[in-house]
Amino acid sequence: MPQAKRQSRKLGWRFVVLALVVMFLLTAVVRNVWTDVYYIPSGSMEPLLVTGDRVLVSRTDFALTPIKRGDVVVFDGRGSFTPWQSGRDPLTDAAVGAGQWLGLVPNNNIYVKRVLGVAGDTVKCCTAAGLLEVNGVPVTESYLYPGDKPSELRFDVTVPQGKLWLMGDHRSISADSRSLLGMPGGGLISTGKVIGRPWATVWPLGRVHVLKNDAATP
Repeated sequence: MPQAKRQSRKLGWRFVVLALVVMFLLTAVVRNVWTDVYYIPSGSMEPLLVTGDRVLVSRTDFALTPIKRGDVVVFDGRGSFTPWQSGRDPLTDAAVGAGQWLGLVPNNNIYVKRVLGVAGDTVKCCTAAGLLEVNGVPVTESYLYPGDKPSELRFDVTVPQGKLWLMGDHRSISADSRSLLGMPGGGLISTGKVIGRPWATVWPLGRVHVLKNDAATP
């Protein structure tokens, strides 16, 4: 009888371990194929996203429809916004990576910004009225942080094929494509670096909501 109980406990633990492994694998598949979760580390996209938000990011939206002006995108900034190497030892990198995967710590290589220019667009700041201009037409940006100007920095950029011009909604504190003018790549981000579209805030509980996608069109 005691042996039967031990055998039953062993089977029970094996079932629990197997269930955890299956759950982990299913979660990994969902997060790599369909939707992932990211931590917002700064206020550069306020008021839409605030520091500490956890957002769900669809990995499939842009496979079905092209990226357009006004879309908010999550993207990998390595090679453009951030350097390729972290400079940490492999063990630390693994621990930090686990925390990032769980959404407990920010991923310093991942950014979220709004698309203001797609291939063929000429994006310019600013008009006599202080507005951003796309292809010669002033853009009204209802999503800007209250009191912010479209940009304190003047620029005139034409976006080549396969690239995007990105800016944060809280323009006065956002480090974005403007910050990289004069650098290799000129502040333009490859469309291949886009991970997906944030579509909902899931934490903290008081901020759970579906995100509205305001268009940046003249």
